[in-house]
Amino acid sequence: SVKFIMKRDGRLEQWKTEKITQAILKAMKAVGIGSPTDAERITGKVVAEVEKRFGAERIPTVEDVQDLVEETLMREGLTEVARAYIVYRQRRAEIRDIKKQLIGVKDDLKLSVNALSVLKRRYLLKDTYGNVIETPSQMFRRVARAIAQADKLYGKDPSKAEERFHRLMKSLEFLPNSPTLMNAGTEMGQLSACFVLPVEDSIEAIFNAIKYMAVIHKSGGGTGFSFSRLRPKGDVVKSTGGIASGPVSFMRIFDVSTDVIKQGGRRRGANMGILDVHHPDIVEFITAKRIEGAFTNFNLSVAVDDAFMEAAEKGGEVSLINPRTGQEVRRLKASSLFNLIINMAWATGDPGLVFLDGINRDNPTPKLGRIEATNPCGEQPLLPYESCNLGSINLAKMVRPEKGDFDWDRLREAVRVSIHFLDNVIDVNSFPLPQIAEITRANRKIGLGIMGWAESLLRLWIPYNSEEALKLAEKVMSFISSEARQMSVELAEERGPFSNFDESIWPSRGLHTLRNATLTTIAPTGTISILAGVTSGIEPLFAVTFVRNVLEGTKLLEVNQTFEEEARKRGFYSRDLMLQIAKTGSIQQLPDTPPDIKEVFVTALDIEPEWHVRVQAAFQKHVDNAVSKTINLRYDAPLEDVRKAFLLAWKLKCKGITVYRYGSKKEQVLTIRPLEVKAVLEEPVTAEAEYSGGCPADMCLH
Repeated sequence: SVKFIMKRDGRLEQWKTEKITQAILKAMKAVGIGSPTDAERITGKVVAEVEKRFGAERIPTVEDVQDLVEETLMREGLTEVARAYIVYRQRRAEIRDIKKQLIGVKDDLKLSVNALSVLKRRYLLKDTYGNVIETPSQMFRRVARAIAQADKLYGKDPSKAEERFHRLMKSLEFLPNSPTLMNAGTEMGQLSACFVLPVEDSIEAIFNAIKYMAVIHKSGGGTGFSFSRLRPKGDVVKSTGGIASGPVSFMRIFDVSTDVIKQGGRRRGANMGILDVHHPDIVEFITAKRIEGAFTNFNLSVAVDDAFMEAAEKGGEVSLINPRTGQEVRRLKASSLFNLIINMAWATGDPGLVFLDGINRDNPTPKLGRIEATNPCGEQPLLPYESCNLGSINLAKMVRPEKGDFDWDRLREAVRVSIHFLDNVIDVNSFPLPQIAEITRANRKIGLGIMGWAESLLRLWIPYNSEEALKLAEKVMSFISSEARQMSVELAEERGPFSNFDESIWPSRGLHTLRNATLTTIAPTGTISILAGVTSGIEPLFAVTFVRNVLEGTKLLEVNQTFEEEARKRGFYSRDLMLQIAKTGSIQQLPDTPPDIKEVFVTALDIEPEWHVRVQAAFQKHVDNAVSKTINLRYDAPLEDVRKAFLLAWKLKCKGITVYRYGSKKEQVLTIRPLEVKAVLEEPVTAEAEYSGGCPADMCLH
């Protein structure tokens, strides 16, 4: 019998008959005929032919075996299956050529071309000449080994954890935030993505914050700031007898400094700027991005309280208070200020809203102070100097379409290993500042989230914008939260609770111990979802088919896998159709498309804003920290859509909200032209290499 097969690079690999069966079954599914039993029968004939032609002495190559699969399918009269198999072979060959010639990275995990391109650019280690010196699997091994070392601190053999961590990442079931992938096991050693730095009201404090920001950006982290403590423009400066220039003026220095510092040399710095709605300079802050190109390194959010939202809705006033004196300086109609926020968000995508009362109702350590700021994308509210490390479970890997449900046991195991991993990160992390190390170790906040939600729904045949999807969102996140908390309790029993546990809210909520002050966060997974080959976080599809700018002018057509399988099964698949869909990304205007397919395969701009908010709120119910989600608006969306979204997010107890009207920024990483322009230019929906869904503005990717 056959024992080995020769790979294309000359390596010998153990013969695995099931790989042939899987390939045949995939081709059968593509054309909607055949069953697992049929695939096994064909496989038996292929194996018999291999043994007949090669015997025990000669070793067949991969190409030899694939040729015999084609011959056998044709001989059995399965010409449609053979054709699908041939197309798949050709596509794989084209992709291998691109990987080899343009990217030059050894792909030992069968990742997408774009994933390899991103890995090469951002994650894989390089020598002093810039040559890549590790494969994707070796990268995961480096990370797993480094993070597992924390187990030694608790008298455990780290090799077991290393294997569990490596398997979880290698299978793409879980990936940690980018700094962990980049820096674990290296001299840099800074592994956290999220930081909040205080900005106190003095020149010394302001420039210290800028210095600390630069250190964090250099290591790959993102920073959030509340500028609400700074005295307003025109206020007196007693020490010099001068006049204060106000928070927006100082924000410009932060913005310019960020331009100079690249994050670890691999990406641009990212900041969140927050100002309290009661600050006297709030109008200047709200309109800070009215000219495109201003504050390009900042996302902006207005910190609003419940009292302001009620006043805006019911016709009350808002007091503007000088933070230096605590005195009211003037009053404005809350509705006028709210309208200004709405207008600017519609026009530029900024500012968003941060609901500080909601955030502080869930502040796990209120005795340590009130939370005033978040990380750059808003999903991680933090105290001054706190940091948090994030990771996301790939839900698409947890779906069992044949059962119409998730594999809950597999998901439970993934959650438990992920919590172990993220807790270990805190112990092996090289923190950029002693103040950050102190409070991070004292509270041990972590943020486990998800990615691939849209793919999960597609495989379960559930429309994204449906009540069924909302119920499932709550069920999934409740399960993850519960399992995460149980694992954190077990870790606390073994390793001890976080230092501030007794001062936290958790004893009053019935917990006798807990390792981590917070456990769950939903982040905009960005580049790690590209590595995993799924949509970002909880975002919907941004296009059913589209063109991806990979690198050096190379463009690839990407088709949603579930859509392609369904189209082939129902007999309406064609390459021309995929290219036609790519012109708008949506199938809603396509004639002759089955109604149930249109209902399920909806894109971000097909979905009404209300559904975007409701999805965010459904997940937020079971998330300790916050949820990053872009409320996508069509180019022609009215201002009223923004107003409704803001009010609904507040009423449904979201912790913040960001809207993005497509086309409101000239510089975008996703290009969708209006239909009337399409007819003339015939240019497809085009996504840049690192865009995976959500807000198509560059700042949202971090």
